[in-house]
Amino acid sequence: MNVSVAEATNTLPDLIRAVEHGTNVIITLEGKPVAQLSALLAPEQRERRKVVFGGMKGRIQLRVGRSDHSGRISCR
Repeated sequence: MNVSVAEATNTLPDLIRAVEHGTNVIITLEGKPVAQLSALLAPEQRERRKVVFGGMKGRIQLRVGRSDHSGRISCR
């Protein structure tokens, strides 16, 4: 369902009810989509990622050194 920003402003409670019943609502500004209303999953429906020890290994880098506040880090 597509609605303009003005229409969404005037009918927000109705749009929320529609989303509760499974309708995705696209909000448009001057005919272009700018936002989407969609239902959130209930906590019991959300998929939880399993925590794996070392799962971020190689993806995070810590640099040792001193910053000169320019964003560069120098090692001494």
